[in-house]
Amino acid sequence: MCEGREPANFRELPFPGTPLILNFGAPWRVEDTVLESFLAGLHTRPTAVSGGREFSCLELRLTPLGTRHLLGRPLHELVDQSVPLEELLPGVERLTTRLSDTPRWEARFDLVESFLGRRLADSPPPPRELDWAWRQLVRSGGRIRVRELAVELRWSPRRLIDRFRDHVGLPPKAAARVIRFDRAVAALRSGTPRIAEVAAACGYADQPHLTREIRALAGVTPVELVGGNSIQDTAGATA
Repeated sequence: MCEGREPANFRELPFPGTPLILNFGAPWRVEDTVLESFLAGLHTRPTAVSGGREFSCLELRLTPLGTRHLLGRPLHELVDQSVPLEELLPGVERLTTRLSDTPRWEARFDLVESFLGRRLADSPPPPRELDWAWRQLVRSGGRIRVRELAVELRWSPRRLIDRFRDHVGLPPKAAARVIRFDRAVAALRSGTPRIAEVAAACGYADQPHLTREIRALAGVTPVELVGGNSIQDTAGATA
């Protein structure tokens, strides 16, 4: 949940999940687009987000497979996109109206849980093979090779790539890149003193490699990443 009475401005970093925003306050500006409730697919670049005064919303951070289950549509269509939620989830406008009219957060959580539960019940769950492969990729910190996953599944690499694009959004190699970056950001912000140590621990070739990835995925230098208060903390998806 998020509430505030001052304008909010931050840079959302790529992370291995999809944020779903149920908005019942002032609209949000995502890059150059004004949005109410919205969902963002997996990103491979930073996103500038700002909110007006009196903002109020509920943010869910979903796993890609959970999002595919919820929406019932290929996730490659949403990569690097922030899409109005009413285009993806019929009936969500009624939900946000009820959320706005409900003052207690506990009651709001119940409304959202009921809405999502009904939606998930009407959609087939993700294939077990994809669930396993995604968990392996996350558990390894993005370091397991695509060929290893394909061999374990007895799939061709092409089949694995195609299924990842459908159910995750990005092919496995690109998804692994985002997972490694997310781990590195968390390590740097936890107080690990040397970027070279983080690079080695997170599977980068060397410190310059990690520095280039931070510039590419965060749009800032490592020093700015750790010290800048305009950058949103990354967090792994849990649902």
